[in-house]
Amino acid sequence: MTDTLILDLLDPEEARRPPMPMKDYSDGFRADAVALYESTPGVTYKSIAADLSVNRATLREWVLRDRERRGVTTATRATVQPGAAVPSDVPDERIRQLEARVAELEASERKLATERDILRKAAKYFAGGTNW
Repeated sequence: MTDTLILDLLDPEEARRPPMPMKDYSDGFRADAVALYESTPGVTYKSIAADLSVNRATLREWVLRDRERRGVTTATRATVQPGAAVPSDVPDERIRQLEARVAELEASERKLATERDILRKAAKYFAGGTNW
């Protein structure tokens, strides 16, 4: 009973849902999930976890472990919104804006590549079960 009360205080929405069964995810799935999260600017753990049908805390743990493994102490995801750069007469500011735009485009490219790879793997998995 006390567990339910604690969960109600932390996140009432999660407390109402039945607990998710423990699943054993492959290393590839974990790596893909982390890559998707890291390459998507402005996304939350909750939204990616819901898309992948994993627990939010589990995804967060995977991301933190991956960052620790790579020696990254802060988030390196792009935070610049499209079209947010304002033309500047100061060369250093212009360079900073262009670098931010490049980082944004690279993050978008990584996200699309990750999504493409996930879809390819899913297509192969589901096609393997058919007798076409």
